[in-house]
Amino acid sequence: MAAKKTIVVKQVRSAARRPAVQTAVLKGLGLNKMNRTRELEDTPSIRGMVNKIPHLVQIIEERG
Repeated sequence: MAAKKTIVVKQVRSAARRPAVQTAVLKGLGLNKMNRTRELEDTPSIRGMVNKIPHLVQIIEERG
């Protein structure tokens, strides 16, 4: 069985003064403070969440 693909996502901008929907997406990704990184499974739903807030997060690395 092949290893699961993952992406490393970093929060690069603050969620302060952003709409509640964008803050909720950040929390859903497990990010809540500046410069935090998370390694997440590379699924269409995760990619969609990242694409909703490209101005707040950055994909650092793609693994797998």
